[in-house]
Amino acid sequence: MSELKITDEVLLRELKARFDEKEHAINDLRTLTDELQEVNDKLKASEALKSHFIANINNEIINPFASVLGLSKSILEVKENNWEKVQKLAQLIFVESFQLDFQLKNIFAAAEIEAGHIYPQLSNVDVKQVIQGVIDDFKNDLASKKLFVELTTEFDIPETETFYFKTDSEKLKLIMSNLVSNAIKFSKGTKIEIHIKSSDKILIVSVRDYGIGISEHNRKIIFDRFTRLDSGINSVNRGHGLGLSIVKAFLELFNGNITIDSKKGEGSLFTITINEPENSENIDDFSFEGNEVFFGDDEIF
Repeated sequence: MSELKITDEVLLRELKARFDEKEHAINDLRTLTDELQEVNDKLKASEALKSHFIANINNEIINPFASVLGLSKSILEVKENNWEKVQKLAQLIFVESFQLDFQLKNIFAAAEIEAGHIYPQLSNVDVKQVIQGVIDDFKNDLASKKLFVELTTEFDIPETETFYFKTDSEKLKLIMSNLVSNAIKFSKGTKIEIHIKSSDKILIVSVRDYGIGISEHNRKIIFDRFTRLDSGINSVNRGHGLGLSIVKAFLELFNGNITIDSKKGEGSLFTITINEPENSENIDDFSFEGNEVFFGDDEIF
């Protein structure tokens, strides 16, 4: 019977192979642990957002509904010929309904983003009219804070022509609604500045307010739907967070981006950039206010 001889070299080689195998297994385990931790963190963040949403749902959804119902009942009880009171109550109903509609649009947009169900509906958009429509929508909020909007344009076409940009008018309107809403909420001055610029199939819109500003820390997390900011601004009922996460997601859909220039106590400048999609020359539909599309002549019936 022959003896099996194992040299030191063979033994070392075998030990090294087994050591490498165990080290590889440990590295795989570490990677798996890190991935599980990341998933766990996301689950915690999602649970925190859900809890935060439920805690604030009264302010954003239920309370406006209750106000509309109460105000409507008050109108029914108004005595004859008291038209002035009816007007005031109707104005309050409009304000509550508008805010409710705005919040619901954000919530539904966030749900579509999470589900991956957002797609651009492109048309030739009258950008200035869409943005002016947003300003008009918020006229009551502007009036309540004694603010006015200074709207300026810089288009690469003659002033006598209407500027059209190929994009999704409804998403552009919600983007601008969130930026204008934030500017109004956090303004401390008397005006908000909006500047529209176009150049080489690129749309650039800036919104400046002279308000409380945003800290450097918050600027890093302000677009995260799952984060509550340390300044007391939260993701549901104060504009920043949920609204800005929608803005960022929509802009990414258009290969665009958003930047912030802000100083505490001096205000904030939000600038969005949107690129016209490639091969969009054949788009014939037109949109003017962000919620309707007029078809080209060959599609009119």
